Amino acid sequence: MRFLRWAIIPMGAVLAVAGWWFLPTGTAAQTDQARTADRRAVPVEVAEAIQKPMPVLIPAIGRVQTIASVAVKSRIDGVIASVAAVDGQEVKAGDVLFTLDDRALQAAVRQADATLVRDRAQLENARREVERQAPLSQKDFVTKSQMDQTRTTSAALEGTVRADEAQLEMAKVALSYSVIKAPIDGRLGTINFKLGNSIKANDTTPLVTLNQIAPIYVAMSVPQVHFAALQRAMAAGPVTVTATVQGDDGKPLEGQLAYVENAIDTTTNTLALRGSFANAERRLWPGQFVNATIVVSVQPNAVVVPSEAVQAGQGGSFVYMVKPDSTVEARPVTLDRTIDRLAVIAQGLAPGDKVVTNGQLRLDNGMAVTVRAPGAPTPGAPEPPAPAKGAS
Repeated sequence: MRFLRWAIIPMGAVLAVAGWWFLPTGTAAQTDQARTADRRAVPVEVAEAIQKPMPVLIPAIGRVQTIASVAVKSRIDGVIASVAAVDGQEVKAGDVLFTLDDRALQAAVRQADATLVRDRAQLENARREVERQAPLSQKDFVTKSQMDQTRTTSAALEGTVRADEAQLEMAKVALSYSVIKAPIDGRLGTINFKLGNSIKANDTTPLVTLNQIAPIYVAMSVPQVHFAALQRAMAAGPVTVTATVQGDDGKPLEGQLAYVENAIDTTTNTLALRGSFANAERRLWPGQFVNATIVVSVQPNAVVVPSEAVQAGQGGSFVYMVKPDSTVEARPVTLDRTIDRLAVIAQGLAPGDKVVTNGQLRLDNGMAVTVRAPGAPTPGAPEPPAPAKGAS
């Protein structure tokens, strides 16, 4: 009996201890489950879909072209007496570029002027002779034949004087060709002839090539499918064209559509266009490639999200939309266009919808998420090493 009594007491103690042991164990399991569930919530960055006006653009690759390019040549033979410009200089219309040795030309002008003076004196004498003989002819003191001869001489001298005046004008024009001026505003290229060089009229090699830099054209071609939209845009008013220069950190340049080709190229089914740019800062240069865009209209209430929210899948574009219960749904969307890292969504989203912009690689349909601030470190990620002492 004593043995059974001592046997029962330890058994009760064992049961009490076992109950005490298993009770905390159940509470710890619940805590672990909560921690596991919390760890399963993927930290992500989100953004809200908004409505804002967005332009409708036609992208194109453009090449910069000069509006005017002049190969400057001499119109007379001569020797270069002075060069008044340097390579790459910007000049205005009328600025002197070259002067030629003009001594022979000045002598020709003086000779023509002297001839004119002589013939004018002869003409005056012939006119006075006509005036003297006219009353005598009426009284038959001078024969009609003599009178006719006098009048013919006067008329011939009038023709000679006019020819002399023309010859003098030609000599002056030839003299003016000895000073070669810039015909337009622009920038000079390489000067091919220097001081002392002999040149010929309309030589094959120009003295210098002058390109107009401001304003300037950007030539481009767009598929013919955009022709109807371009017509509507041009009917509504001036059409804006922007150009982005590769390697240029400045904002895009803005110009206007200046020219549309009168026919579509049947070999490429494209339409040639030109945009005109003021180019006051000289950021556009002849022959340069640029990324051009034509603004044909503005969509007033476009649904917009950051472009990094849109993912590409086998079924097309989609976004991870955050639902009110903090889970995500893979929502198919129709991407219309992307402008300045903003994606315009044609279908699939409404203003106010929240979409994931960072952290999509760890997501799947229905997973729970936690929203973190942009740029915040991901929970559980290793911290960056502390900078060494003395490092700046």
